[in-house]
Amino acid sequence: MRSVITERDLPASGELKIPAGSIVTAAARETAAARGVTLVEVAADQLSGIAPPSRTIAIGADHGGFQMKELLKPVIEELGFVLRDVGVTSETPVDYPDIAEQVAILVAGGKAWCGVVVDGAGIGSCMAANKVPGIRAALCYDKASARNSREHNDSNVLTLGGRLLTPTQAEEVLRTWIATPFGGGRHAARVNKITAIEQRYTK
Repeated sequence: MRSVITERDLPASGELKIPAGSIVTAAARETAAARGVTLVEVAADQLSGIAPPSRTIAIGADHGGFQMKELLKPVIEELGFVLRDVGVTSETPVDYPDIAEQVAILVAGGKAWCGVVVDGAGIGSCMAANKVPGIRAALCYDKASARNSREHNDSNVLTLGGRLLTPTQAEEVLRTWIATPFGGGRHAARVNKITAIEQRYTK
């Protein structure tokens, strides 16, 4: 079956590798042209980046988190995951809600196992990502908060403060967050209550 590439698959800028023979919607082509995104067709057997979602992590940053994002990308790849980088590609000022939303949509849509968003403090991106139904974003600042957000809350988006953490601290948080499984059990009932609240207020 041929893959279908839509607007939601496109990063904010840069390059997107797609399986050879993919169907690219007209809207996706227009958006790619507007963003300056280059679509590169690659043989399916050389593309680990599109599938499976269970081994894909979406990542993004605003200008305040750009440097930290670039430092964390090799860490994620070292852990055996494929990156979907939605931008940015420089420290030119952008609005963090746009980046957080793009990462959240990939996670909520099942195209990535989880997401990572870095802005200056990590707070705004956490707020923005949590507006997307199905997202449980957590701002983590040390290994304990990272472990708790995964084990107790089943967080699926991690936000980080690029100007508040050192590279070493951010890497420790990231590694702990990725390595910690959801605890289930009594925690599952509480996470289900979070979902129920979301559903009550989602129109």
